[in-house]
Amino acid sequence: MNRLEATKQLISSLDREPVIASLGHPAYDLFAASDRRENFYTWGSMGLASSIGLGLAMARPDLRVFVLDGDGSLLMNLGSLATIGWVQPENLVIVVWDNGEYATTGGQQTATAHAADLEAAARALGATGTATVHDAHELGAAVSRARTDPGPWVIVAKTVESAPVAKPPLDCAFIKQRFMAAIGNPEAATVGGAT
Repeated sequence: MNRLEATKQLISSLDREPVIASLGHPAYDLFAASDRRENFYTWGSMGLASSIGLGLAMARPDLRVFVLDGDGSLLMNLGSLATIGWVQPENLVIVVWDNGEYATTGGQQTATAHAADLEAAARALGATGTATVHDAHELGAAVSRARTDPGPWVIVAKTVESAPVAKPPLDCAFIKQRFMAAIGNPEAATVGGAT
């Protein structure tokens, strides 16, 4: 399955759950699949989507929080899985699009192209629910379980590259304010530093 198809399938199975997308291709595909207020697109933060998702899951245990990450991005901050395993947020689901490359920065191979196993790492670091999926059927089954069974969950989806798609807006303040309103924590808009 390609990453855009997998993203579309994931989003179609969610209701109003917040989704934190890693910078680059996971954010582009999420935007193309369904630009919604509950999407939080990250910019300039490679490796931090899982940490942002953890923070939101801890702050809002009433929400099931989804993170869309890439294998390269997660590998840049693998320590986040150790913290997630330690803290045990039952409402956190991390979905890793694993294509074996740093697609956003030029297609360099990641360690997963050479036998590194992100599911095994997540399990060893304390993730309660884990799965590696290879097709749409397996992805649907894993996401269905992760939506109801206590986590933390790490779902590693083996994907291939997608065709380039449109990029979400770069207005970080707009993205944040729209997202905060969607999760029930609206903020006052800021202009030039004043509220």
